Amino acid sequence: MSNPVDVSPARRSARSVVLRVLSAGVFAMAGLLFWMSFDTAKGLDIRTDDPLLRLSDRVQEKSRQNEQLDNELAGVRRDVDGLAHTDSGVSDAARKQLARLGAEAGTVKLTGPAVSVTLNDAPPDATPLVPGVPDPQPNDLVIHQQDLQAVVNALWAGGASGIKVMDQRLISTSAVRCVGNTLILQGRVYSPPYTITAIGDQEKLHKALDASPAIQNYLQYVQAYGLGWKVEDDRRVTLPGYSGTVDLRYAKPVG
Repeated sequence: MSNPVDVSPARRSARSVVLRVLSAGVFAMAGLLFWMSFDTAKGLDIRTDDPLLRLSDRVQEKSRQNEQLDNELAGVRRDVDGLAHTDSGVSDAARKQLARLGAEAGTVKLTGPAVSVTLNDAPPDATPLVPGVPDPQPNDLVIHQQDLQAVVNALWAGGASGIKVMDQRLISTSAVRCVGNTLILQGRVYSPPYTITAIGDQEKLHKALDASPAIQNYLQYVQAYGLGWKVEDDRRVTLPGYSGTVDLRYAKPVG
């Protein structure tokens, strides 16, 4: 028969210390988790959509600020152009060249006959309008970046001398981008419906729209689910001059 294990007071004391240390560690970890949760929420209920709503408000605020800055920059550009055309020793040939370059770059106003194309989302509860068409998925009912790009590309191909999307003039470095169901163009945010206006030969512009395979694909969704599509002619439209920065921005290698 084995002898009973004798736990000395020193061992009992050491075990007690270990248990207290472990308990303190557990409480410390719990406190750290509570603090991290509070710091993440910043006093908000992180299970609600309020932070997302505030982010949306912030985006809209920045978009309005960018619009104001664009207007201020356009005013400064007009002042500079006015000074450039004053009697400053510049020859008539140089002035004509500046005017031609400004027109080609899209930084001056452009007036002429135009074609406008408006695209819009389908109703969120849309059902098939054509027999045999499957029920729409959410992505089938909204305007996508490729839809806008298809219209812009077709109008350029049709010989457009100038294009604006919503109220902004496009230039060679303009990028039409969509995030979700909103359009981000040159620092500003837009919601549908989206209107694209091009100045040029109206007959050629219409032919270019009809010849675009990407637009023909979009028109199938117009017929199937009721996406918006409207083409209008205007006898005389004035496009604003581009007022944003013309500096190229590009990625640079690290190191």
